[in-house]
Amino acid sequence: MDVRRVFEFPDPVNETSARVVATGVVVMGVAFLVVREAWILLPLLYGFAARVLTGPTASPLGQVSVRVVTPLVERGFGRESRHVPGPPKRFAQLIGLGFTAGAAVAWIAGAPWIAYVLIAGLVIAASLEAFASICLGCIAYSAIWGCADCDDISDRLQQAVVRARRPVDAAEASATTN
Repeated sequence: MDVRRVFEFPDPVNETSARVVATGVVVMGVAFLVVREAWILLPLLYGFAARVLTGPTASPLGQVSVRVVTPLVERGFGRESRHVPGPPKRFAQLIGLGFTAGAAVAWIAGAPWIAYVLIAGLVIAASLEAFASICLGCIAYSAIWGCADCDDISDRLQQAVVRARRPVDAAEASATTN
């Protein structure tokens, strides 16, 4: 086994897998905010560190996403997921690591309210990724370093607005309520 391969981040990244991981981050972040137990920061912190260093390879959440959930979603919808550039996703994981590490340090330093604010920010950003496919870390990456493959973010945002404004016909409405 080549050690360099362990520390490679995938490029491109399966967007469904990224969104599933973001959903897991949302669940853990909300759990921390609700139960206010510091131990919940440990799997969050480990997960972000593992994903920054190895992509999904050393991340339990990443492995479940890539090996179990994403294939089920793709089979369930009958289509393959979209692939997006890897470096911006790695940068987004690094930002998540910073927020989580900051929350852990704040907790240890006796300033839990800072930890709550940082994790609340993390939950908001991860929710945008998980539920709207808007990656704030990717947007920041593109603004800082540029990313030719990232230029479609404005197109995706515009398409989301158009879909939200589109009237729903009766057949489509009954199909979603059944």
